[in-house]
Amino acid sequence: MVNDMIMSVPIKALLLLLPATNLMYYFKDYEMKKISVLLTMLLLSIIFVHAQQISIKGIVIDKKLNEPIIGASVSSVSVQGTTIGTVTNLEGNFSLKNVPKGSVLTVSYIGYTSQNITINGNQTTFKIEMSEDTKTLDEVVVVGFGTQKKVNLTGAVATVDAKTLDSRPVTSVAQALQGVVPGLNISANARGGKLDQNPTMNIRGTGNLGTGSSDSPLVLIDGVEGDINSINPQDIANISVLKDAASASIYGSRAPFGVILVTTKAGQQGKATIQYSDNFRWSRPTNIPNMLDSYRFAQYFNKAQFNSGKTTTFLFDEDTMDRIQKYMAGEYQYTSDPTQSQGSNFFQFNMRSNDNQNWPKNFIDKTAFGQEHNLSVSGGSEKTKYYISGAFLSQEGQMNYSDEKKNRYNISGKVSSDVTQWLTLELNTRFIRTDIGMPTFLKVQGDRFFPETTKLYPMMPLYDNNGHYTRNPKLMQLTSGGRSNTSNDSYFTQGAFTLKPLKGLAVHGQATLHTESFRHQYSINKVYLYTRDNQPVEEAWLGGDPDLAAGKTYVQSETKQVSMMTTSLYADYEHSWNNHNFKAMIGMNTEYYYQNKLMGKRFDVIDENVPSINTANGISSNSGGANEWATMGYFARLNYDYNGRYLFEATIRRDGTSRFRGNERWGNYPSFSLGWNIAREGFWSPLEKYINTLKPRFTYGSLGNQNTDNWYPTYAIQNITVGSADAGGRWLLDLANKSNIASSPGLVSTLLTWERITSYNIGVDFGALSNRLTGYFEYYVRDTKDMVGPAQEISSIVGAGAPKMNNTALRTKGWELQIGWQDRIGQLGYNVSFNLSDAQTEVTEFPNPDKQLKDGDGNDYYWEGKKLGEIWGFKTVGMAKTDQEMADWIAQHDQSKLKAGGLNIWKAGDIMYANLDDNPAIEAGTSATDPKDLTVIGNSTPRYRFGITLGANYKGFDLNIMFQGVAKRDYWIDGMIFWGVNGGQWSSTGYEEHWDFFRPEGDELGANTNAYFPRPIMDSRQNQQVQSRYLQDASYIRLKNLQVGYTIPKYLTKKIGLEKLRVFFSGDNLWTGTKINKNFDPEALWQNGMTYPLSRTLSCGVNIVL
Repeated sequence: MVNDMIMSVPIKALLLLLPATNLMYYFKDYEMKKISVLLTMLLLSIIFVHAQQISIKGIVIDKKLNEPIIGASVSSVSVQGTTIGTVTNLEGNFSLKNVPKGSVLTVSYIGYTSQNITINGNQTTFKIEMSEDTKTLDEVVVVGFGTQKKVNLTGAVATVDAKTLDSRPVTSVAQALQGVVPGLNISANARGGKLDQNPTMNIRGTGNLGTGSSDSPLVLIDGVEGDINSINPQDIANISVLKDAASASIYGSRAPFGVILVTTKAGQQGKATIQYSDNFRWSRPTNIPNMLDSYRFAQYFNKAQFNSGKTTTFLFDEDTMDRIQKYMAGEYQYTSDPTQSQGSNFFQFNMRSNDNQNWPKNFIDKTAFGQEHNLSVSGGSEKTKYYISGAFLSQEGQMNYSDEKKNRYNISGKVSSDVTQWLTLELNTRFIRTDIGMPTFLKVQGDRFFPETTKLYPMMPLYDNNGHYTRNPKLMQLTSGGRSNTSNDSYFTQGAFTLKPLKGLAVHGQATLHTESFRHQYSINKVYLYTRDNQPVEEAWLGGDPDLAAGKTYVQSETKQVSMMTTSLYADYEHSWNNHNFKAMIGMNTEYYYQNKLMGKRFDVIDENVPSINTANGISSNSGGANEWATMGYFARLNYDYNGRYLFEATIRRDGTSRFRGNERWGNYPSFSLGWNIAREGFWSPLEKYINTLKPRFTYGSLGNQNTDNWYPTYAIQNITVGSADAGGRWLLDLANKSNIASSPGLVSTLLTWERITSYNIGVDFGALSNRLTGYFEYYVRDTKDMVGPAQEISSIVGAGAPKMNNTALRTKGWELQIGWQDRIGQLGYNVSFNLSDAQTEVTEFPNPDKQLKDGDGNDYYWEGKKLGEIWGFKTVGMAKTDQEMADWIAQHDQSKLKAGGLNIWKAGDIMYANLDDNPAIEAGTSATDPKDLTVIGNSTPRYRFGITLGANYKGFDLNIMFQGVAKRDYWIDGMIFWGVNGGQWSSTGYEEHWDFFRPEGDELGANTNAYFPRPIMDSRQNQQVQSRYLQDASYIRLKNLQVGYTIPKYLTKKIGLEKLRVFFSGDNLWTGTKINKNFDPEALWQNGMTYPLSRTLSCGVNIVL
């Protein structure tokens, strides 16, 4: 701008003005000469600068269509790194002023090959012809035993590139994949965010009922089964998700519910490239409920006791209430009355204490620190290429008092060499170590820890009057009751060769040994309560288990050794003539898996500071076992396309497994797929500039499922127990505890065979506006037949249970949509993507002809025609506002038969349930054929899972935003976190949300007739029947990741010897929008919310390339 202003004044005019100046009147003659010299140098420099800058203009057109390209980015970058730019207008024209000579003009547009032109000053007008980017056409996708061009794919395959995993503050790859691929359903583990837990995954919804087999997808890392959550995310080059049977069928019976193919990075030809990245992260819980303060909590419980109608009308007496108020006001210093005692001379720690704790905050209100470092070196010559990397991850747990920590170490190396023109050898090795330490209570008794601590009252003291931990918070168990330490070493060694004896023919061989060594040791130490006189008293570690009685100590050590040998040998041949393209493949692969387990346990630890089997001298027990399975498969695949227009693929797989017998051991599984790229047809030419890809496709596939829970389902195994303290077999050491040492095996079926999964998939891929707009749509039907189901009931006279049979079936229907847009406006690049998927599963066969709603254990049961996730309950009419309204309702609709406990007193503030049958009594039926007043009120299956990604980059800055969620899900939440008073006083609590309970006009606590919750009633659940009023909307949208980065300009980084330097800030789970009760995280609902919290994480770091 300054230069433009200077040049607007003619140089000659400036020169003419100089003699007219009056400077000689103010300066001496020699000073005037100096100024004249300076002005002359300034004018010469201006003339020189503008002699080096020119104005240019031009037009950008499509070379094939000879039409202007609107919005193409045109920028000039000088040697010094200065950038100026513009975009083409509606006619494809552009112009730039003050372009330095020697700078590079770059013209780019989505879907076209970028062009670079050096500005020499001799040419100022340009006609730039841009060609379609063939990389888009030639983009390949990793599929089973090979790759295919993306444009020629006919199966349901989705891909994820390495950018998705960059700089995410996650401890596992699965966390970063949530919401990225439609149909790949990733959910928080039932046990929440514990360091030893990972998210769960399935592809296209529930595949079976979990009554005897698994529906988890097969995860292959460089062709071998592995743990996707232990691999270093920065080692991943790309991920392919094979979603339908036609795509996965090449892997046979190990992959009936889809495959996740992970390909790790390999070296590239060129000089050595060194990359380093790190991130430092700080995590906090996504949700922390607030307890009522002690005084309101006591009022709440007293009201519930009064509502019960019992003789005792309160739980907290006036003396306790008075002390609570004084303690909260700072007028009383003790957490319980020092003159009162409980048990064996302890200070009061239950109903008569007066502390004011907020227990959820006490346990999980913590900022946990984590860090991750990655270093890799890659490069190579024309013949030999290498990639070596190392990584370290450290993450603290989210709980106070627990000192949890996870460390992971990753080392990997990959080397490939072209020994000759026709032989390539490759060696791939990987080592992973994972160490996790936490309290024994969390590791071994974690499912009980949260229920035990959820029922704490705020007046229960954290410390007694002498400063010792009290009994109820279980902090002695957490802090000094013993530690759990696990360590897992995973070794992966793979050798491969590729032989190319003839043109178009390639022979591939691969052998892999994957071993794991798992060790887990935990200890149980003594825990103590302290009397009012500061005397320690041994306390029971946890009730209900004799091994955890007061004074008991022991150490348990477990080891597991795993070995998996995988081999594959296959050949593929390609040939083309006259636009006919063929590719055929034939091969075989084998898998052998062996594991050996050993457990030892010994009581009476001598020194709790050095817990081990060798430092204990009490009763000991041990157990162990070895298991193995093997598979072998032969496969063939044929691909054909005519000029990329008509596409066909067929696959056949013959599989054998060690899990079944005789004639049931082998199975044949075919699949085929068809596709038609309409945009390649001649009649499509007029539309090609608008829609350049339009490919409908259809697939069919059939697969078996050998992934049975029992590795020997057709053999009877007799369990023998010798001297096991856990099983009561102490008779060799303790004559008072004789026990049986053998048990009768159950009956088995020799006819048990493969589950069969058949799927149909219809899809369409599309690309428009030079592939700025891309996407696909899929509709599928998947049938799971001959599923391993429950055993039929037989007479107890037999003396054994009936065997499981292939007697159930499911049908899943669903669809998936993926849409993406990417474009550039000048120097601003941006992208938007959206994916949405849905699936529902229906039972098509199940041995429950009477359609019983519950099984013998009270769990939800299945029957033909039932949709998975159905929630059966009562319709709610409303909440009675007055006693008279309730009396009038009860007179017509008898609710006394509801199983709820208590005195069955119905008053204002109670629930009125709808009568759905002709019987005046409100009752719950036992079967779907006679449900009485029960009906389907919702479905807990997550519906309409979605992901939204927004990205932009401008002059080195980059921004990525990702939202993920579920648009529809019903959920019935029970338990004390939701209800507050939940039956008995020791299964109840009180949070801020629970204060919104019904109180009639004139109530001493203030009227609340429009309350959310009904009146609380101690020892009664009459208002807590499964019902529509309190059915929760568990849908949500979550800001899964927000990342802002800046890449330092190259001309600056090169000065310090760096190719690239990027700094970034990133956050996960930063915000959640949901209608669910505020006490809950919609992704952490297991055990009615009594589970380990998920985390909200902030991080920062750098990416460096040398």
